[in-house]
Amino acid sequence: MGVAPSASAAVGNPATPTSNSSPQGGGGACASSPIPRRRSWVGVARPLSPRRRTSLAILSFLIPLLAWAAVSYVPFLWHPLVEVTEPGDIAWMEPGMRVPKSAFAEEVASAKAAGTAEPAGRPANPVYLPAPHEVAEAFWTSLTAQPTQRDAIRLPLSLWHSIQIIAFGFLLSSLIGVPLGILCGAQPTLARLTEPVIEFVRYMPAPAFGALMVAILGIYDGPKIAIIVIGTFFQQVLVIANTTRRIDPLLIEAALTLGARNLRLIRRVIVPAMLPQLYRDQRILLGWAWTYLIVAELIGTSSGITFFITQQARYQHFDNVYAAILIIGLVGSITDLALAWLGRRLFPYDRSEA
Repeated sequence: MGVAPSASAAVGNPATPTSNSSPQGGGGACASSPIPRRRSWVGVARPLSPRRRTSLAILSFLIPLLAWAAVSYVPFLWHPLVEVTEPGDIAWMEPGMRVPKSAFAEEVASAKAAGTAEPAGRPANPVYLPAPHEVAEAFWTSLTAQPTQRDAIRLPLSLWHSIQIIAFGFLLSSLIGVPLGILCGAQPTLARLTEPVIEFVRYMPAPAFGALMVAILGIYDGPKIAIIVIGTFFQQVLVIANTTRRIDPLLIEAALTLGARNLRLIRRVIVPAMLPQLYRDQRILLGWAWTYLIVAELIGTSSGITFFITQQARYQHFDNVYAAILIIGLVGSITDLALAWLGRRLFPYDRSEA
């Protein structure tokens, strides 16, 4: 009298033939095989090694730089124009002029048919896309050399003026926005009283207030600072209020049990608990302030790095335009890296950015 194999035996020896494992009508045993698992590139986020993080950071800059270099230096990639090197007998052409390939080909064909000297040229990109080495040279020259136009100003002076506009605007916004955001996050009644109108106003583009700010504050730096304040203040209140609401409620309940109330509760419990995230919020909001800079400096009298960019574009010195734009990104990145380093020193207990 036979005994059926137990479940544990079947699990322990999956190759053991059973009456259920044999295919119908066949006598052979069917061995179970593991299901192949595909490697997923989306899953639980794990921290990258320092070496991998550094490599990816370098690639993030290297890839667009290589694409830019390829478009600039490889002749058969784009290059919709021809830069004239020798005009031949074509009266309207001059050395250095950039003309469409079709127009250049027509002039070459006409010169051949007439038996006159043919123009010569080389593939070129539009003047608004300079090569990387041209931008690098303009970057260095704009920082060190005196401007060639009498009405031009030096890039360092323009940049310093823009940094002052950003600093004053963001400081004024933070002096009001940070306390109000904390109070809105800690007091639901105040939040209900203020946040609806803040939500309403934050959808209004800050540059739309430009003409009004000029009428109130004049044509110099006042309206520019006001645009920075308007562009960051309303976002600041809402972001910081949400950060305040994410504090562990057990901390607040424990403080209330121990007798903390009102401003003492905010000063001794709420602010220390949210300080690392508040610091990160301010870093992000400072980046928003930079995005409003160009529009703000166009209001009233042109000044700062915006004046430098528009002036160089008027002279078609687009290598200087790219250099100024890159300097804005460089200053912003260096500022953010410095603030991140300072944040790790101020809040060594916070491991969210480790």
